[in-house]
Formats: sequence, structure tokens, C-alpha cells
Amino acid sequence: MSTGEELLRTHGLRVTRPRLAVLEVLTGGGHLEVDDIARQVRTRLDSVSTQAVYDVLAAFSRAGLARRIEPAGSPARFEARVGDNHHHIVCRGCGAIADVDCAVGQRPCLAPGENHGFTLDEAEVTFWGLCPDCQVSRLADTA
Repeated sequence: MSTGEELLRTHGLRVTRPRLAVLEVLTGGGHLEVDDIARQVRTRLDSVSTQAVYDVLAAFSRAGLARRIEPAGSPARFEARVGDNHHHIVCRGCGAIADVDCAVGQRPCLAPGENHGFTLDEAEVTFWGLCPDCQVSRLADTA
């Protein structure tokens, strides 16, 4: 039995070819849009519908195998880095996304002024700026 099969079963999911392929794509790294994931899955399988990829990603998100992030103005992205409270930095120019470890090092990283009675277990922070390539491009445009 492969590690992917074990991982799916450990998280209470049936083992299917589309799930194994999506898992392989996600564990390759990055913050991928559904269309990118579907395109990569199709290189591994004869065919798979985009809806099937959405369904797999929803199951993975519920099971804790994938994290869905939605930076403002961007389609949903998925990543395999789960189980920690890391954040993201997004380039305003090209939309590149990078992981940023927790700003404080403990959960939930940020303490709100008022928690309204909630028990907090996570903070979702998105930092915005320009990546090095877009900084160079912007400087070239102004020169």
C-alpha cells in the first residue's frame, strides 16, 4: 500500500485514482488554483472532470488534508501544508503567494481586542506587497 493510500485511509477517505492524483499534485507544493490542479491531474489520469477535482478538494479540506485560501480578488487556492497556523504573503503585482510562519509562534498568533466569547484556535493573516520580480519590473517602468 502506498503512502498516499495510507494517508487517505487514515483520514477516513476512500482510496480512488482521482484522490491519489490530487494528493500527489498538492504534495508537490504551491498554492494552486483548481484549474491548475485539474490540468496536472489530467496528466496522471486518462480523464477527470473539473467537478471531480472540486469534490476531491472539498473532501480533502473537510478531512484536514488540504487548506483552502482565498486572497482578496483571487480565486480559491489549495495547499497541502495543514496542521499549523502559518500565514501567507501575496504579491499585488503578479499574485504570487508564499508561506509565512506564524508571526508570534503560538496559536492563534494574534489576540483580538475582543473575542466575543469565542474559543480561538486559528488566526488567518494575509500580508500584501510586491514580490522581488514585480519590484524590479516596477522600477524599470518608472525609469
